[in-house]
Amino acid sequence: MARWIALFRGINVGKAKRIAMAELRTLLETELGHSEVSTLLNSGNVVFSATGRPTAIKLAAAIETAIDQHLGVQSKTTVISGAQLDAMLAAMPWDDADEIASRLLVAVLREPDSEATIAALKQLGEKDWAPDGFAIGPGVAYLRCEPGILDSKLAPAFEKLFKDRATSRNWATMKKLQALANG
Repeated sequence: MARWIALFRGINVGKAKRIAMAELRTLLETELGHSEVSTLLNSGNVVFSATGRPTAIKLAAAIETAIDQHLGVQSKTTVISGAQLDAMLAAMPWDDADEIASRLLVAVLREPDSEATIAALKQLGEKDWAPDGFAIGPGVAYLRCEPGILDSKLAPAFEKLFKDRATSRNWATMKKLQALANG
C-alpha cells in the first residue's frame, strides 16, 4: 500500500475552521477507507495508506468533499506521495536546513505545472529577497525567512501570489511528516 500525506490549508488557525484530529482520522478511515491514518500536530497534517492506484488529485478531491460533507469545513487539500515528500526534502538547496528549521518554509504547490504557478514562481525568482532566500524544487518552493517568518518580506509576497494554490509547512514539520510516512 502506498503512503500518502494530506496537507490541509487553513484549518485550526484561530477560531475558524476547527477540526478535531480524532474526527479527521476517523473520517479518513471510516468514510474513505484509508488505513494507518496518523495526524501530526493540530493543524491538518495527515499521513495515511491507500489501496489500489489512486492519484494525488483524486485523493485530495475525495478528502475535501468528505470534510465539507461530514465536518462542515471547507479546506483546500494537497496530497503528495511519500516518495514525492522524500524528493522534495532531498532537493533542499540549503545545507543548514536543520539549523534554521523554524525559519524555513516548504511550500507544496497544488498544481506545480500550471501556467499560473510557473508564472508566479518566475516572478518571485526574479526578485532579490535578501536576506531571505527563494528556491524552487520538485513540486515545491523553498522560502528561507532569515529575519523570521513574521518579519519576512518573501513569505507574505508568496502568500499574496499563491493564496490557496500552495500550502506551507516549516522544515521541522516536513521532516516529522517524512518520519511518519517512512516509519
